[in-house]
Amino acid sequence: MVLGIGFVLTGPLAAPLRAEDAVSQRVASARTSAWNSITFVWSHIGNTEIVIGVCIVVSVVVLWRTRDWRFAAVPALALLLQAVIFGTVSTLVGRARPPVAELDLAPPTTSYPSGHVGASTALYLTLALLAVRIHRAWLRRITIIVCLAIPLLVAFARLYRGMHHITDIAAGLLNGVICALLAVGWYKHRARTAASPPKGVEPPGASTGQPD
Repeated sequence: MVLGIGFVLTGPLAAPLRAEDAVSQRVASARTSAWNSITFVWSHIGNTEIVIGVCIVVSVVVLWRTRDWRFAAVPALALLLQAVIFGTVSTLVGRARPPVAELDLAPPTTSYPSGHVGASTALYLTLALLAVRIHRAWLRRITIIVCLAIPLLVAFARLYRGMHHITDIAAGLLNGVICALLAVGWYKHRARTAASPPKGVEPPGASTGQPD
């Protein structure tokens, strides 16, 4: 899906979507030193080393608390899926970055889709979905709100700092959402499979027959 959208954006819709350049130029013209500093932090939240570092720390803590390696592996699986899709699509589509001054160093990838947005969405949406298991209501709500807000902050920062078009960011969000849902779905499927009795074996209490 993400790859197909990329081919459409750089093919049939390439000319109409040049209007995106005007949006990037308007945003760039409104930059201020304060927002430059703020978005520097927000943008770097989506950096590869930051995302991987957070993933490792969270996975270790989750494994320690739950002793469930599959549950602890979900964030890493979401990130891995996102990275594979992002790397493949970025190479095949090869979209140029917006024609504005870039405030970040451009990685050796193309503009579509946004890797920062995709990675942060895959990680933090996964954490938000897993956070529903937190027992304390106040901690659960705060964790979910923060995890849902972080990808949006990264998305705004990448647009503001001239690194991506709006559609690149939207595709990054889509990529991250898909990967997060796939990773969580994998865990739920494996958990159901592990809880099911072997084929042909009745679970305790399942028999309704009368004793001899």
